Amino acid sequence: MPELPLVLVVEDEYLLQGDLQLALADGGFASKAVYTGEEALALFMGASTAYKALVTDVRLGDGLNGWEVARRIREKEPSLPVIYVTGSSAEDWASHGVPKSILVQKPFLPRQLIAALSNLLNIGSRTDLRPPA
Repeated sequence: MPELPLVLVVEDEYLLQGDLQLALADGGFASKAVYTGEEALALFMGASTAYKALVTDVRLGDGLNGWEVARRIREKEPSLPVIYVTGSSAEDWASHGVPKSILVQKPFLPRQLIAALSNLLNIGSRTDLRPPA
């Protein structure tokens, strides 16, 4: 049986973290979830595991936010697909989001998250999914 693609999830709210992991599992993905940007960076930078994508909330309480986490991870892995989830920062995506990322506005249906992730994983070298100008 093939190994499921592994997604790193950063969400500081316990219930939402569980919802994200459930949606990913139902969509055929494995996930590793953390609560802070610092945890995500430590896990990603020290990982021997190959993450296939990052799903991060934009607002993560104190410390690094989702914009910063994605930028730092992209320094190590420039092509890693990134999905931002947010309930309030959508207008900042154009100026803070990394290229080839997608923003999913909260609340969202699980199938919206899976469709966004599947889209990013299948785009390969396409460059048309950038934050709007």
